[in-house]
Amino acid sequence: MSFLPSATLKSRRFATSRERLPTMQPNYAVDMRLNIRTPMRDGVDLSSDIYLPKASGKFPTVLMRTPYDNNTPLMIEKAMRLANSGYACVIQDVRGRWDSDGVHYALFGHGPDGFDTQEWIGQQEWSDGKIGMAGGSYLGWVQWQSAPHRSQYLTCIAPRVMCGDLYSGLIHPGGAFQLNVALTWGMRTNGRTAQSIDYHNWTEAFRSIPLIDMDQQAGRTLQFWRDWVTHSEYDSYWDSVNVENKWGEIAAPALIMGGWYDLYSHNTFINFNGLRLHGRTPEARQSQLIVGPWPHALSVSTKTGDVDFGSNSLYDLEDLELRWFDYWLKGIDNGIVGEAPLRLFIMGVNEWRDESEWPLARTDWQKWYLHSSGNANTLLGDGSLSPVEPGEEPADHFVYDPDFPVQTVGGNNCCSPHIVPWGPYDQRDVEMRSDVLCYTSEPLAADLEVTGPIKVVLYAVTDGLDTDWTAKLVDVSTSGYAKNLCDGIVRARYREGFAAPKLLQPGQTYQYEIDLAVTGNVFRKGHRIRIEVSSSNFPRFDRNHNTGNDLGTDAEMRRAQQTVQHSRAHPSHVLLPVIPRQ
Repeated sequence: MSFLPSATLKSRRFATSRERLPTMQPNYAVDMRLNIRTPMRDGVDLSSDIYLPKASGKFPTVLMRTPYDNNTPLMIEKAMRLANSGYACVIQDVRGRWDSDGVHYALFGHGPDGFDTQEWIGQQEWSDGKIGMAGGSYLGWVQWQSAPHRSQYLTCIAPRVMCGDLYSGLIHPGGAFQLNVALTWGMRTNGRTAQSIDYHNWTEAFRSIPLIDMDQQAGRTLQFWRDWVTHSEYDSYWDSVNVENKWGEIAAPALIMGGWYDLYSHNTFINFNGLRLHGRTPEARQSQLIVGPWPHALSVSTKTGDVDFGSNSLYDLEDLELRWFDYWLKGIDNGIVGEAPLRLFIMGVNEWRDESEWPLARTDWQKWYLHSSGNANTLLGDGSLSPVEPGEEPADHFVYDPDFPVQTVGGNNCCSPHIVPWGPYDQRDVEMRSDVLCYTSEPLAADLEVTGPIKVVLYAVTDGLDTDWTAKLVDVSTSGYAKNLCDGIVRARYREGFAAPKLLQPGQTYQYEIDLAVTGNVFRKGHRIRIEVSSSNFPRFDRNHNTGNDLGTDAEMRRAQQTVQHSRAHPSHVLLPVIPRQ
């Protein structure tokens, strides 16, 4: 979850029908107070750098809490801009990182520390008693963690690119282990300061077994890694930091920011709905969300992966965030809360659109069914996709060998694109593998918009006690370029829930629901819709060894004979949220 803190690079704001004159901002000189010791309830002092307008009076405060060093140029530049604009800005190293005392344990313990910091800020002579929070990824996580504690001073938050549930959103989506981000980010963000990960042989590191010892194979012993692997089911460990069951405890409104190709694309919508529908106060229920065609770094380039989405795709998120703070912290009636709560960039046509709810109320939920004559292997096979229900059709078969998994090529990855790329890429090399089933529609007669959550319902059989099933939604252009939109995974033992795993009966048909996250895309006329089905997506996710053994300590592997059914009795399909043309 290392990222460009708060996406501070400036970018062009798109034009809308609500063109407005910019709010005139003051231009204060800045007073810096560095390494101010901030006491926590247990006696540990955290390090806070404070940037104040050089003027008499009290000011609202923007708080950023980070594990990535509060003294980086990007952080300082943002703090200076905020102070120029009449805000006090506090940037704090989280517990056990950089200049702060205490012991760092990744992602846990930030609720009380955030609350204590807010209470401390509210009592300072320069504070007017109103606090907003800013930042993305880990800096967004600490916002969500502190918000349910409801400091009397916390007025609004602006979390970017972060989930509320670590289990399903970060470490164990679909019950699998999100290997790439957990290992690369974990190796970089352990101990007190940043660690280099650029000299590892990641190909070898990702393949080492057993999973629980992978940190040591890569050169470090990470207690949080071992805990993440050991807690493979959803239990009290994960529940203790799950914000998704605490929406009713959050009083502060949130300006949420996300990207279609971000690691947390789906989670931003969960957070948005959580506060809009269940927030504790009317203010919390005025939360807003913006989603662009961006990866984890958000709006820093027109290009994500292979695809250039054009200058219109860039958005000045700093300006948007400042308007949010101006309204909630300064009481400036700039109209932001009267604007649409949801702003989406629709790929394919590359246009921004305002919406009121998620999923969109006008959604036409369509089942598109998997078909074949039993040979859907590779993009050259006979797999097809259509709204027509299947009759009696032969099943498709492939062998999943965990020693030769399907490679990750782009997608919703984080946070080291030089190691595992993020965003859209051509999937045709992946689709030439015999262990990848491809179901492709006929060329579309007209544009078809698909905007919303995507789910594949799969009827499948394996010959072992456990396995994985993966699926991917792909937009195939008239040239054949196969652009990935979103994908997902389900670990078979967790098909009925993440708290109580159940192994399989070999040879028995089971129904699986694979959450492919979300997208907002227009399949253009002449394009085709494709669904890929397989059993691995490595190294984004760890490999299921197909043994049914303990996932963390298993050093044995076996090949699995996989069968995907698509018949009248077992109608495998993708549920597409089709948006009618207006």
